[in-house]
Amino acid sequence: MRVRPRTEAGLAAPAVVTLAALVVVLTALSVSGGRLLLDHRRVSRAADLAALAAATAVQHGDDACAAAARFARLNESVLDGCRVQGEVVDVRVRMTAEVLLGRQVVLRAEARAGPVDARASP
Repeated sequence: MRVRPRTEAGLAAPAVVTLAALVVVLTALSVSGGRLLLDHRRVSRAADLAALAAATAVQHGDDACAAAARFARLNESVLDGCRVQGEVVDVRVRMTAEVLLGRQVVLRAEARAGPVDARASP
């Protein structure tokens, strides 16, 4: 019986399959992380716009928290809290974001709006 010398023949296919799987996993993680970052910016923007809308409503004598809730809803978020202190408005907004494999994460943001010269304690 003749013994064949060991060679590296046939190792390329498993290596290519392993590297392709690694690239797919890394791509999925990158896309998920990018989407989470985008949703975080989206909820921050929703909080800013809701606070500005509420501050404008205070200036016009309207219900500030109703305006904040409306603008949060228009930006695909939910108003989590609203506090009016004089002409300064503090809002909290939340949004549910989906990440990898359908898991959900609740993102929150806060914002404050009002006149520049308003003296409200933090």
